[in-house]
Formats: sequence, structure tokens, C-alpha cells
Amino acid sequence: MRRAALAVAGLLVFLNVPFAGPAVAATQQVMMQDYAYSPAALTVRVGDTVTWMQHDQAPHDVVTTSAPVAFRSPQLSAGQSWSYTFRQPGTYQYYCSVHPDMRASVTVLPAPTTAPPSTAPRSTPPRTTAPQATTGKPAAAVPVTTPSATTPPATTPAAAPAAEPQPAVQATAATPATLDPMLLVAGLVTGIAVLCLLLLSSRRA
Repeated sequence: MRRAALAVAGLLVFLNVPFAGPAVAATQQVMMQDYAYSPAALTVRVGDTVTWMQHDQAPHDVVTTSAPVAFRSPQLSAGQSWSYTFRQPGTYQYYCSVHPDMRASVTVLPAPTTAPPSTAPRSTPPRTTAPQATTGKPAAAVPVTTPSATTPPATTPAAAPAAEPQPAVQATAATPATLDPMLLVAGLVTGIAVLCLLLLSSRRA
């Protein structure tokens, strides 16, 4: 029974609570070969790391010429590398101070934000249920008061006006018939949980 309860609880949490994993920083590489940077144009995000690999016999370095944050690497010999982690978005243009013809750029995009999508759907269900509660109250109050006041004087004439407001009540009651999707999901989950418990109990019996 404990395993069945844990399985049902895990199913409920999986269906109702969306999982958003943390963003993982990436590592990009730029080759310094044949007196050129490859690739010459690179696009990364905030938090990503770029590693420059030196494959030429002549020394090279990485020096920014126009960037939100300036940086300069030491001179790298063949087989050496140097890494830099970008913390601020923008366009970083750089070159090799030993060989000024070697030029390239790195475009840093802002980190993606996941908070706004999660808050938007949570605020919508209360707004849809509020008008249903208000429309139901006046519709229920009108037919209850009118038949009780008209039925004591006469039986047959009072039945005719009482039958006329009924379509209006049915029309207003038909509008809140649309159920919240979350209620449908909750009903489906509870039904699955009950079926699982019934299957487990029947197997043990």
C-alpha cells in the first residue's frame, strides 16, 4: 500500500508541477590557425565560455578593440589555449596584437528568462472562475423569489409566468458550464489513482 501511495503521489506531482531545469553554460572554441581566427564570428550567451586554441608556430593573442568589457590574453605559443567567460551581453571585437590582420568578433546574447511564462497561466484560472460565481447568484435569486410570491393567490395563472423565466435561467446556467482545464486534469489524475489502488488491492486479494 505504501508503494502504491508513493506512486500516486509521484504521478500527481509530475502532472501538476512543471519542471524547469537550470540553464547550463556552454563552452565554445575558436581556433588560431593559418594566421586567422576560426570561426571569425561567434554567437554565445551570457555565462558561456570561449576557449582560444593556438595551432600556429608564430605567437598569437586575443585583444579587444571594441567591447562592453575589455580583456587581453597573454601571448600563446603553439599548443597553448586561453579561456574567457562572458558576463555582459554585447558585441566583442578583437584582434591579434602581433598580427593586426587577424580580426574576429563574439556576439553575447542575454541569458534566457523562464520566470514570466510560469506566472502567466497561474493568474488566469481565478479570473475565469470569478465571473461564473457572480452570474450564478442573481440567476438563482430571481426564480426563487418570484414563484414563492405568486403561487399563494392563484395556482393556475402563477404557473405561466413562472415557466417563462426558466429559459433565461437555463441560458445563464449554460454559460458557466465550461470547466477549468485544471479541474479536468485533477479529475483524471484522481481517477487514475483510484484505478491503481483498486488493481493493487485486487491482486493482493
